[in-house]
Order: sequence, then structure tokens, then C-alpha cells
Amino acid sequence: MSVKECTHHKNKKAKLLRKLCACFLILAFIVLLIFLITWAILQPKKPKFTLQDATIYSFNVSAPILLSSNFQVTVSSHNPNSRIGIYYDKLDTFATYRSQQITYFTGIQPVYQGHHDTNVWSPFVYGTNVPVAPYNGASLSQDQSNGAISILIKMNGRVRWRVGRFISGRYHIHVTCPAYIPFGNKQNSMIPGIVVGAGIKYQLSVRCSVNV
Repeated sequence: MSVKECTHHKNKKAKLLRKLCACFLILAFIVLLIFLITWAILQPKKPKFTLQDATIYSFNVSAPILLSSNFQVTVSSHNPNSRIGIYYDKLDTFATYRSQQITYFTGIQPVYQGHHDTNVWSPFVYGTNVPVAPYNGASLSQDQSNGAISILIKMNGRVRWRVGRFISGRYHIHVTCPAYIPFGNKQNSMIPGIVVGAGIKYQLSVRCSVNV
């Protein structure tokens, strides 16, 4: 008799467990469906970044293939969403040359970007005696003698989305801005520069690629 009661209780617990699992799956499906429908209605769009200008203060290549640079870039970010705000929790700006990082990271203060708002940042990007890979050394020296260089201004960090009171988790954001910057031999420069203090400012207005 005790064996039958034990089996009965086990079956009852198994049925209860199956019901709980079914309820959990249904609830998870409903939450996911609501999220997808809301996301489709809001039609979230990635922020749009533009590299507006670059001011060159110094750019020197010295042996044995060491690079010292100091320049300031102006980057704008526009939120194209009408119902979604963006938290920029972290943004690090740096420059690369032929896939090699040539400056230190420059952090930007966290900021919230409202609907259709535009933020403008002007960080200084620099590096002192940064070793350049041997396979890039010859190209870098040649670019310097030619008076212009093609680099990438990058911004990596984390963002969160805000819809009403709901705030999402953190997402990685990667921004890449191509920049053709003339310096040194001004006769070969195709982009006019404006003297600003000890530097020369070049208007670029380049659209950046954004991956989130």
C-alpha cells in the first residue's frame, strides 16, 4: 500500500512539474513576442556618425620607425530615432594606420542622447614614440614625404537603448571613420587647411560606418 502511495505522489509531482514548465515556456514566448512586436513598431536605427574635421599639431616619423603624433578630431553623432534614446556608457577614440593602432585611447565622458539629438565631441588623439610595424614603416615614411596620410579614426565602446522607462542591456558599438589628412608638403595637399594656433585644421565631413 505504501508503494502505491509513493508512486501516486511521484506522478502528481511530475504532472505539476510539466505544467510549470509549460507555463514558463508560454510566458517566455509571450514576452519575446511582445518584445519583437515593439521592436518592429519602433524600428530602431543605429546612430549616424560623421568625422567633421581634424586639426594636426604634430606628426613625426623617427628612426627606428617610431611615430609621434598629436591631433584633434571633431566627431558628431546623430540619433535618428523618434522614440528611442541612447546611453553612451563608454567611447574610446584612437587612430589606426594599415590595421595598426598608432595612438593611445582617449575616453569620452558618458552621455545620454535623446530623440533626434546630435552630440559633438572634439577629443585629442595622440601618441608618443609609438613603435610602427616594419611592414608599415616604409609606407608611413613615404606618406610623410608625400605630404598626406590615410588613417582610420575609430571609436569603440558600449551603448544602451532607452524606450520610455525600459533600458536595455549594454551593446558594443564600433565606429570607423576614414580620414585622408594632408600635412607637411602643402603643395601636394588637395584639401585646404586653416591655421588654428599651432595647428592646421582640415574640413573633412566624412560619414563613418557604425556597427552595433
